[in-house]
Amino acid sequence: MKGSIFSKRVSSPSRHSSVSGSPSSTPSRSSHQSFSETMMEENLDLAEVIITASAIDAHRHQEFSSLFVDDRKEARKFLDAVSSLQHAMHYYVKLSSSSDKLVRAQNLMQIAIKRLEKEFHLILSANRKNLDSESVSCRSSRAPARSSVSDYYYYEDEISDEGEESTSTTPPRTPPRGENAEADLAMADLRNIADCMIASGYGRECVNIYKLVRKSIIDETLYYLGVEKLSQHQMQKMEWNVLEQKIKTWVHAFKIAVKTLFCGERILCDIVFSSSEKIAESCFTEISKDAALRLFSFPEVFGRSKKILSPEKMFRTLDLFEAISDLWPDIESIFSHESAAAVRIEAEAALIKLGESVRIILTQFEAAIQKDSSKTPAGGGVHPLTRYVMNYLVFLADYSGAVSVIIADWSVAAETPLPQAYFSSPTSALADDPCVAAITTRLAWLILVLLCKLDGKAVKYNDVALSYLFLANNLNYVVSKVRNSKLGLLMGPEWISENRAKVSKYLSNYQRMGWSKVMASLPEDPTAEISPEQVTDCFEQFNAAFEEAYKKQTSWVIPDPRLRDDMKISLAKQIVPSYRTFYNKHRDDYARRFRFGTDSIVRYVPQDLSNYLSDLFFAASSDNDTSVSSSRGR
Repeated sequence: MKGSIFSKRVSSPSRHSSVSGSPSSTPSRSSHQSFSETMMEENLDLAEVIITASAIDAHRHQEFSSLFVDDRKEARKFLDAVSSLQHAMHYYVKLSSSSDKLVRAQNLMQIAIKRLEKEFHLILSANRKNLDSESVSCRSSRAPARSSVSDYYYYEDEISDEGEESTSTTPPRTPPRGENAEADLAMADLRNIADCMIASGYGRECVNIYKLVRKSIIDETLYYLGVEKLSQHQMQKMEWNVLEQKIKTWVHAFKIAVKTLFCGERILCDIVFSSSEKIAESCFTEISKDAALRLFSFPEVFGRSKKILSPEKMFRTLDLFEAISDLWPDIESIFSHESAAAVRIEAEAALIKLGESVRIILTQFEAAIQKDSSKTPAGGGVHPLTRYVMNYLVFLADYSGAVSVIIADWSVAAETPLPQAYFSSPTSALADDPCVAAITTRLAWLILVLLCKLDGKAVKYNDVALSYLFLANNLNYVVSKVRNSKLGLLMGPEWISENRAKVSKYLSNYQRMGWSKVMASLPEDPTAEISPEQVTDCFEQFNAAFEEAYKKQTSWVIPDPRLRDDMKISLAKQIVPSYRTFYNKHRDDYARRFRFGTDSIVRYVPQDLSNYLSDLFFAASSDNDTSVSSSRGR
């Protein structure tokens, strides 16, 4: 029995069946019936001439010559003959299910179908290059209406058997031209053969031939693209660098498979079997289902693998998720019918598993920040943890589309005992989008976790001023990374502005704590009249305080050049003007007491201070001489 999607062919009658009561046994017929029977007999005779002339003789070795060449007149006649034969069979089966003419027609149909099967297979095999998926996938429509290309030879001027021209007013069609002409003709031939076979009840035979050729093309293409089926055990045993390369290969292959291979095959199926949507869908499922399931099994198995559950594996996991997510509309469209539901289910399962893995990795990443026990860098520079976390988040922001989908309904506040005030989301131009708001909140939270960890590390410095410098350097690095990456779009200008203000506050605290003794050694009013003894005390206190601060801070660093220059300018503005005023006020009065050198009361001229301050924050090596010597300059 044929499936419901295939047309039923006219059954072959039994020569020994009873004919009593059949229409053919009626003694008299109407003139209309006699005329119809005469026409059917003539059609049967004409079809027999055409079909037997093109019959394939299995007992003779003869070179096969296709009917579907040049102007395809012979192909047109043959297909018309098969169509006439089918009409005759329907006519005779109504007259008598045991009619000799029906038996004759059935035998002719078997001969014709054998020829069409051969032609169908030949066209498919000979046009593998012309019907490649890339070319076919460029077509804008899956099942276009009948076009001049697909059946141009059916509309040519009819030529009668006697060679007389038809009086048809339909203008003759010319063969298609251009770079896709051969592909267009091949698809037209395939579609017309398929239409004929389906109408004659041989749709299954047609599909079997199509499946034999096109399924092998899909399998070969995936093989050459490097797609392979791996078990979870195989992935677990595989070295990460090997598996990582396989992920890159899969992502590349997946995009080609969906956008070109499966899309092209779906379009080709819809064109060839345009006379039956159900047959087209069934055929496409049969040739593509196994390959598609094999393709989607890779990310699904990878998502279940414990091997990926570490922060370093995040971005390859997101590569897989993003590839499927980006092409999800194409997947749903190509595998839209019910018979391909297994493919959609497998693809969805892969997305779910990969999404779960991303959430687990994010949780592990946050825990790794909180558990970090590395030492603070000497000199208050940018901590390695800060560099690692921020570079990680910059890369994560590049996957914001995929991550926002994964964490859309994942709450932050429920997982931590911190006050609710910590969870105010940054404002950005994209904040109205719930998905964007979700990833913005998550990224802001991870940055907050980092900053809290840095606060804890800052207290390990023995010098409070150095603690503030450390916080300023690290927060400045965080803000710089946010401002110069996609993080800036997510976090918004307000977040950047607020945290830049915090950097300035940290630097002010550093300046106050690190240089307060130096400033306190000078009179509040450097122009005030004081005794010579007080002047001497001020110079001595200033010398001691400045040398102490300078020697201590020669190993301190500000890695950011702009921040470093701003800090030097700020220190110079704070220290040098007051010292210059005090120096100039008392220089003439006590000139006789000014002896320059290491034992001098006045060791520095104002320009010396500027020179020394300009040398700070470069992290000079520990074996450099940090002693202060005078280099008088006027």
